Amino acid sequence: MRRPNVLITGTPGVGKTTLGKELASRAGLSYVNVGDLAKEGELYEGFDEEYNCPILDEDRVVDELEARMSQGGVIVDYHGCDFFPERWFHIVFVLRTDNSCLYHRLESRGYTGKKLQDNIQCEIFQTLYEEAVLSYKKEIVHQLPSNTPEDLERNLDQIMQWVEQWMKDNN
Repeated sequence: MRRPNVLITGTPGVGKTTLGKELASRAGLSYVNVGDLAKEGELYEGFDEEYNCPILDEDRVVDELEARMSQGGVIVDYHGCDFFPERWFHIVFVLRTDNSCLYHRLESRGYTGKKLQDNIQCEIFQTLYEEAVLSYKKEIVHQLPSNTPEDLERNLDQIMQWVEQWMKDNN
């Protein structure tokens, strides 16, 4: 039985992990949080003092995921997307959050100063949506609002319908 690969991307704090974990549970797909994968496998190439975070070794992440992705049925959650092979994903969802809501979410995570401001700017300028559109076929890239619990439920329902239709069409 073939199953689709789904990418969930967007600025930190937009709800990728909440959506991804719940979607995996409902759809019977596996879930990969790239940040956690990198932490477990120490897939880093240094440390960014300015943002106080490790620098992802994108090539090692791709190598680590290649076999799983070729089997299908994987939901990948990460804020960046331009380094993943285009062939991996059947659909890409970019979550979007209103700035005031996002500001409070990031602040509650301890984001301050430049890190907080740069992430808010990233959302304002649709940076990750643009990255997704440039990295994948435009017709597979979709923006979803992610501000409220109602948005989450609507997004889950919509993506579940897509997954079910994809499985009917491809099996």
